[in-house]
Amino acid sequence: MGEDEGLILRAQEAFKDTDADKDRLPGDKWMIRGPKEYVPPVEVEVVSQRKAIPLDENEGIYIRDTKSGKVRAIAGETYMLNQDEELWQKELPPAVESLLQSAKDPLADRSDRSSSSSSSRARDRTKVVTFRVPHNAAVQIYDYKEKKARVVFGPELVMLGPDEQFTQLSLSGGKPKRPNVIKSLCLLLGPDFCTDIITIETSDHARLQLQLSYNWHFEVANKEDPKEAAKLFSVPDFVGDACKAIASRIRGAVAGVQFDDFHKNSAKIIRASVFGLDDKMKVRDRFLFPQNNLVFTSIDIQSVEPVDQRTRDSLQKSVQLAIEITTNSQEAAARHEAERLEQEAKGRLERQKIIDEAEAEKARKELLELQANSAAVESTGQAKAEAQSRAEAARIEGEAAVEQAKLKAEASKIDAESELERLTRAREAETKYVREQNELEISKSKDMSEIETQKFKNMVTSIGADTIKAIAMSGPEMQVKLLKSLGLKSTLITDGSNPINLFNTASGLIGGIPAVTSKPGPDDSDEE
Repeated sequence: MGEDEGLILRAQEAFKDTDADKDRLPGDKWMIRGPKEYVPPVEVEVVSQRKAIPLDENEGIYIRDTKSGKVRAIAGETYMLNQDEELWQKELPPAVESLLQSAKDPLADRSDRSSSSSSSRARDRTKVVTFRVPHNAAVQIYDYKEKKARVVFGPELVMLGPDEQFTQLSLSGGKPKRPNVIKSLCLLLGPDFCTDIITIETSDHARLQLQLSYNWHFEVANKEDPKEAAKLFSVPDFVGDACKAIASRIRGAVAGVQFDDFHKNSAKIIRASVFGLDDKMKVRDRFLFPQNNLVFTSIDIQSVEPVDQRTRDSLQKSVQLAIEITTNSQEAAARHEAERLEQEAKGRLERQKIIDEAEAEKARKELLELQANSAAVESTGQAKAEAQSRAEAARIEGEAAVEQAKLKAEASKIDAESELERLTRAREAETKYVREQNELEISKSKDMSEIETQKFKNMVTSIGADTIKAIAMSGPEMQVKLLKSLGLKSTLITDGSNPINLFNTASGLIGGIPAVTSKPGPDDSDEE
């Protein structure tokens, strides 16, 4: 056996099942699953062979438990029946079966009243019943086990449970409306239209046949609200009931007016009878059935025909008479309009003649003005030309003088710039010469000072330090000896206003001998 296969086995005698390690009694049923190899013993009978059933998300099967009798639906998985389960066939009403197997689209073929063609292949009743709800439509499903209904809005795929059934719609159709003409599983929410033929009678007993077309749709405020959704299916034949209610309103309104009034104001009378009037006495734009939220938005009167022959003949005569009256009035109006247009044309012609004469006079006046202006221009043209030529010559001379002055200024500027550049270069050369000469003088002075310094150094070196010391001390010693020979200890003469330098006193007294600093001897310690 493969992994998707199994065997249903039944024990005919009591034996020990070594595979499951269990004692089997006669009549016991059990199942084994692959993948495996199995050779049934003589005590075992192979009841049936099972194979796994692959199911998509939108596919399912009905399964019944043979022990409890409970039926359930399996979808969206691969499932294998066990020993206590079997496939269950779901029965549907013949009308529902016919609608499910028909090839008509609920939305596209809603106006097709021909007999629905069924598919040649019969439905597999063990598979879960599915139905595709089109866009802007609704399907009601009733669960007989739970005793409640649910409404599914399209686009959606409906999968019926074991205890669920579709709510079949049986609507009125045809012209005039007849009950149980349209069979459907889904309710279209619109907007759509329906056509009906009704017979009315005016207050003067004129019977008329009206063909009316209504535009309608369902208003669903909240699709998630179960109560709002259930109201859609509260009226089984909403088409027949709505058409009857509208026809009743129209008959009641037309019964109070005469034929002539209705013939002239049929649209207004019918719309006012169906939609009603508001506070401002204007016709409303909608008519609502609160039982199922059905809304009618407009009424189109396609035809109005009398029912009896007398009314038809009188209507034809009145129409012919109205046509003749209208034709005569139109002819008179046309004749009057032609005469009026002729008079207006004559008036426009006379007015145009006057306007043309005025325009001619105006043009003649403009011609004379132009001739006078041309003569004036001709007389003043030569003088103006000479004045313009003189002015042009003066302008040219002035421009030439200005250009010459500009050129002279440019030349003076160039001369001044060249002279300035020459002087600048001469000053730079002179400055450079003086600087170089000063540098030479400085270099010469530096060299002479070095030479004198070296000469003095060489002289000092050649004379000797002792000789220089003796020469320096010979003057003061001689002065001291002269002072001693004169017998003077010290003498100072001053005018009393200038300070006295005691260190140079002796030098001043002697007569300008340079003062030489010397160390005092042992004999001069008390001279002062």
